[in-house]
Amino acid sequence: MGEEVSNKQIVLKDFVIGFVKESDMFVKKTTIKLKVPEESPNSILVKNLYLSCDPYMRYRMSKSEGSYIDSYTPGSPIMGYGVAKVVDSAHPNFNKGDLVLGRTGWEEYSLVKSPETFFKIQHTDVPLSYYTGILGMPGASAYFGFYEVCSPQKGETVFVSAASGAVGQLVGQFAKLSGCYVVGSAGSKEKVDLLKNKFGFDDAFNYKEEPDLNVALKRYFRDGIDIYFENVGGKMLDAVLLNMKIRGRIAACGMISQYNLEQPEGVHNLFCLTTKRIRMEGFIVFDYYHNYPKFLETVLPKIKEGKITYIEDIAEGLESAPAALIGLFSGRNVGKQVVVVAHE
Repeated sequence: MGEEVSNKQIVLKDFVIGFVKESDMFVKKTTIKLKVPEESPNSILVKNLYLSCDPYMRYRMSKSEGSYIDSYTPGSPIMGYGVAKVVDSAHPNFNKGDLVLGRTGWEEYSLVKSPETFFKIQHTDVPLSYYTGILGMPGASAYFGFYEVCSPQKGETVFVSAASGAVGQLVGQFAKLSGCYVVGSAGSKEKVDLLKNKFGFDDAFNYKEEPDLNVALKRYFRDGIDIYFENVGGKMLDAVLLNMKIRGRIAACGMISQYNLEQPEGVHNLFCLTTKRIRMEGFIVFDYYHNYPKFLETVLPKIKEGKITYIEDIAEGLESAPAALIGLFSGRNVGKQVVVVAHE
């Protein structure tokens, strides 16, 4: 029948309106049998090792219809990307002991009923936690958003907002590897220093210290911006539109400044899309997962050769997950926020 063990979970209390708080989530203590039940054919049971904290998760805490991804179910565990180890399998493609990457529960153990969307982790000569970030959804977002959506050319100017985050730090490095001039914005002196000294950005600024973002961007991009990788939205997007070059490209990856607002901010300079013939394209990384092996083939060697560097912000223990997630929206994390549930 399988050994029964404790299984702590992080559960959403109810749909969230306004700024998310730690009290919107709670730790629930349950138990689980370490065997796939007979009524769940083709399922796998996994032990979660590393969980990814990502801004899009806030969106799932609100009641929404017609979105690209379902809202969470109040009273049930939060779901997110994670690295896990297969404990038991009733699926022909997965075996006990396999390391996998996919959407799993914020809990110690998860029964995955549709593991077809999971990737087997073959390369274990890099930290496993990297598969929640640089080799996972954020890394793929940076890679496909920059190369496929923006189509960079050598010598172009690139601006990245939220540049020290899980996605932004990689976009800037991809831009430098492509021979571009790149500037990033972040929310503290520490993060600005990281962008310039660790990640190799040509320049960076603290947006919180800029009374006029339009003026700030003109200081760094005298001739305008060819490519904007959008992670913030709101006032930042408004200022960028005024500074884009003719036929510039904007990849809309996320808009973290808007996720906790009951009424999103308006954007006033959209006519620039017309006058400057700007192409602004939103993208969802799911659409590119069929090319995930190509992404790994490109990025893994660059990590091993030291051509790409990566910073993680590690939170230990499942109980630390709510605070770690909320910290994303105040900029508390430095680098990719990861929660360690268990060490392999």
